[in-house]
Amino acid sequence: MEENFIEHKELFEHLGNKQTPHTLFIGCSDSRVVPNLITNTLPGELFVVRNIANIVPHYRLVDEYLATTAAIEYAIYTLGIKNIIVCGHSNCGGCEALYQSDEKLAKTPIVRRWLMIIDDIKKEVLKDKDISPAKRAWVTERLNIINSLQNIMTFPGVIERLKSGELKLFGWHYIIETGEVYNYDDRIKSFKLLEKSIDYDKIYSQIFTDF
Repeated sequence: MEENFIEHKELFEHLGNKQTPHTLFIGCSDSRVVPNLITNTLPGELFVVRNIANIVPHYRLVDEYLATTAAIEYAIYTLGIKNIIVCGHSNCGGCEALYQSDEKLAKTPIVRRWLMIIDDIKKEVLKDKDISPAKRAWVTERLNIINSLQNIMTFPGVIERLKSGELKLFGWHYIIETGEVYNYDDRIKSFKLLEKSIDYDKIYSQIFTDF
């Protein structure tokens, strides 16, 4: 613990006064998903929001407690972040729970309610009557990432910031078994592998806005 502090002493002293993260990372609460390891970033670079299945709800003003929405709102309008990454992952238990029976989810009614946000994805996936469990998981995880990207654009002013270049938006599918990361390319409506054959620093310098 002390060795880590000494190694980053100047960084921690700089961060002691304020935070200036350049990227909002929206990921799953899964213990195998570690944002700073995936992005090769230091403390202070990422503002992190994590929930079951990395879901982003539509922006709305209601009389309830909206933890994910509040955190995203704070990152965009208070911290002025320059990049947003929605990072889903393989073997996502939250996405898999979408297909479990009410009986199996009886002990987790709040989880069941939360997953209702992406119930339309379930309906779309199940249109394929012959889909295998493995393909069902893969397709659900990716459609969920795309859905969260679309919902981020319901936040006030986000579309305008994207058009002006003030903000960049990325959808990642992280493959736990291999460490591969696929980035969603909206132009071709497909996920493309971020090549690992080059240095990670080069990968992220290509993606992140200078900070």
